[in-house]
Formats: sequence, C-alpha cells, structure tokens
Amino acid sequence: MTVAGPSLTRGLYGLYERRLARELRTEDVPAHIGIMMDGNRRWARQVAAPPSHGHRAGAAKIVDVLGWADDIGVEVVTLWMLSTDNLRRDPGELTELVAIIEDAVADLAASRRWRIHALGALDLLPASTADRLRAAQETTRDVGGMVVNVAVGYGGRQEIADAVGSLLREAAGRGATLEEVASEVTVEQIAAHLYTKGQPDPDLVIRTSGEQRIGGFLLWQSVHTEFYFTDAYWPDFRRVDFLRAVRAYSRRERRLGR
Repeated sequence: MTVAGPSLTRGLYGLYERRLARELRTEDVPAHIGIMMDGNRRWARQVAAPPSHGHRAGAAKIVDVLGWADDIGVEVVTLWMLSTDNLRRDPGELTELVAIIEDAVADLAASRRWRIHALGALDLLPASTADRLRAAQETTRDVGGMVVNVAVGYGGRQEIADAVGSLLREAAGRGATLEEVASEVTVEQIAAHLYTKGQPDPDLVIRTSGEQRIGGFLLWQSVHTEFYFTDAYWPDFRRVDFLRAVRAYSRRERRLGR
C-alpha cells in the first residue's frame, strides 16, 4: 500500500481548498463571523510545551484567519481572545497571556489592514492593557474594509449587565424616573448599548478544539446565529477548516426565528 507523502497531502488539500472557495457564492458569505479561539493550552500539551507556547502559536494564527475572512468578503470578525472567566487563571499564565494579546492586537493595528474595535469590560483589565487596546482602536479608526472586534476581558453576561447599566445612566441623565424607564425599555434600546452597537449580529460562530458550547460568547447577539464546531485546536486551524465552516453555514436553512 502506498502512503501519501507530505507534499502530496498538501497538494490535495490545496485542490480541495480551491474547490471549496469556488463553491461559495457572494450571497453565501456571512457578514459577521465570531470565532472562539479555543485549544491553545491543549495544543501546547501535545507538544510538551508550556501554555505560553500555545498562546503564542494561537496569536500567530490570527492574521492568517483574518486574511481568509477578508478574501471571501466578510465584513466583521469577532475574535474572543480573553474571557472574564480567564481573568481567574493562574496569575503567572495570565500575565503572559495578556502580554501576548497586547502584542497581537498592536501588530494588527500596525498593519493597518483592518479596523480594530475593542470589546469587553476594559475596566477589569490592567490599565496598561486597556490603554493599548484603545490605542489600537484609535490607530485604525480611519481604516476601511473589514472590522475586527477583539474581545478581551469579554463575557456575555457582563456585556448585558453593562448595556443595562449604560441605558439606566443615559435615562437618569435626561431626568427619567426608574418607573418610566421600566415601562419604556425595549430590545432595541438595550441592543443600542451593547459593545457591538451599530454592527450586524453574527451570522456564524466557529469554535475550535472540539468543545460544543457557547460559553457566554455574544449571548445577546447570537439568538439567530449558526454555530460550527471543529475538533482542530486553534493553532492547527487551517484554511480548509475555515472554508468548511462557511460552506456548512451556506447549506443551512436560516429561519431567523420565523
């Protein structure tokens, strides 16, 4: 029996990728893709390396994936880089992870390929980290094309709590009573105070590493979202995996609650 070598395998995957890309029509492409970049630590354990090695490998994957999304016409990508739950990790690992995220976001901003938008409870992060995220956002404010949401210190419940708090403060600022706010509040008003205000809700959310749960990612926005789960750890996520996810999305009948 003949076993295909690495070069042949890469060639076959290349042909498959091109076929997948050709099959996608413009109307099949999600406007907004959310990505739960999971599996960095497990990937590191596979290669007998410390967690920081996995986090760096995961950070290196980001530019590739954003390029794939941009190539097919995606308008918004949301990357979940650090959750509010992650803030309770071992302090040593957390410090390294935050530094890696800071550098990754700064590199994205310096490339000026995409417009960066910081999502999350920035007040829960170290002040220096929050400042660097805001700086990346400001640096790319005038960049056209695809928007990249970097969700750092993000939790879906925290986002909803912050949105309600912002709504109440706005109402108080115009002199409204609590009773008036309670009787008038709408879904649209809450949505207007979310971190993603003004953006389309995600059409597709991809989670790597084989985990099949949403973990609080874009809780409010994902009510009509299609989810795609892949076994690949984030550092091993390939273009063919990305295109498979988009193809799977394109083949689903979206009822949007109807």
